[in-house]
Amino acid sequence: MSNAWRLDEITKAIMDALPADTRQLTHDVQKNIRAAISAALARLDLVTREEFDVQAALLARTRTRLEEMEERVAKLEAATAKASAGASPKSKARKKTR
Repeated sequence: MSNAWRLDEITKAIMDALPADTRQLTHDVQKNIRAAISAALARLDLVTREEFDVQAALLARTRTRLEEMEERVAKLEAATAKASAGASPKSKARKKTR
């Protein structure tokens, strides 16, 4: 319903801007202006506020999950680097000869 209210508000603003003699045709003009605005808005690729909010929440959850995974990968890389650095060159050589 809020979209209809906004459309009525826009139509009223346009009607107020028209000269007084044009206002006599108020009903027809309002109907035509409303139809023109509705058609123009229909051509736009718009989403409802509800759809926007759902996508924003999904993006926030995805971003949080990504940050958690980045931290996990960094810890695993650090553990792998530490394990590799802890192995001496002699133990690596022994592994290769076996």
